Amino acid sequence: MLPPAADFYLETRGAKLRYRDEGRGCAVLLVHGWTLDLDMWEPQAAALSARFRVVRLDRRGFGLSSGLPSTAGDVSDLSALCEHLGLRSVALVGTSQGARAVLQFARSHPQRTSCVILDGPPHFGGQDVPTGAYDIPYQYYCELAQSQGLAAFRREWSQHPLVRLRTADPQAHALLARMIARYPGRDLTDTLRHNGATPAHESESLDRPVLVINGELDLESRKRFARELALRLPQAVCVEIPAAGHLSNLDNPRAYNDALGRFLERHALPAPGRRGSAR
Repeated sequence: MLPPAADFYLETRGAKLRYRDEGRGCAVLLVHGWTLDLDMWEPQAAALSARFRVVRLDRRGFGLSSGLPSTAGDVSDLSALCEHLGLRSVALVGTSQGARAVLQFARSHPQRTSCVILDGPPHFGGQDVPTGAYDIPYQYYCELAQSQGLAAFRREWSQHPLVRLRTADPQAHALLARMIARYPGRDLTDTLRHNGATPAHESESLDRPVLVINGELDLESRKRFARELALRLPQAVCVEIPAAGHLSNLDNPRAYNDALGRFLERHALPAPGRRGSAR
C-alpha cells in the first residue's frame, strides 16, 4: 500500500487552503462537492497519478481549509492554486457543486483549460447555494443546523439520496462518513452568508471538450440537468456509470476511472513541472 500523500497549504485571500499534488504528466485538477473534501478523490488519485499530475484541494470553508464557502470565491482560489503550482494548462474535474466552480473557471480562463469533466452537475442558476434549490432543502438544513446543531444536520444529510452510497465497500462508506463528520458547516451556521456570489452566465458557451458524468442510479433531476447542460456545450459527451448513485466515483471507481482516464488521455494537455511546500 502506498503511503498517504502529503498535505500542502496555500494562503490566499484570507484563507488557508489544503491541497495535494501527486504524480507527473498532464495536470488534472479535482474539485469536490458540498460537505465533502479532497479525500473523496482517493480512488481517482491512486489510479491516475501514474499517468497524470493529480492536484486536488479542500475548497474554501470545507475539509481542513479555512474561510467561508463561496462558489464565486472558488474560481479565484482555483486560479491562485494554478498560479502557485505554475500550471498553464489543466484538465478540470468537478463533482456536484464543484462542477459549478470548474465550469465558471473554464469560462473565465479558457486559455488555461484543456478539457472539463462535470460529474453530477446541479441546476446552474445565479444563487450561491450548495447544489441549487431543486433537489436539496438547503434552507431547512440551515435552520436545522442553527437550531439543533451540526450533528443533527449531519444525521439527516447522511440519509439524503445524493450522499447515499450504493456500494457495499466498507472503505468507501468509512471515507464518506469521515468527510461528512469533518464538514465545518460554516455556510449553514454563519448568519451573514453573503459571500459575493456571481451569477452563472448560461448564455456563454465553452469551446473545450467536456465530459458529463452521472451515476446510473443518480437522482433523475441530476440526470436531467446533465442532459440539458450537455446540449448547451458544443463539445460535450455524456457517460453513465453503471451500478452507481450520485457519488459514482466511490460507488464504482473502476468504471469511473476508466471513463475519466480515456477522456483525459485524449484531451488533457501537458503541464510544466511542480513546485510547492508542505506545512
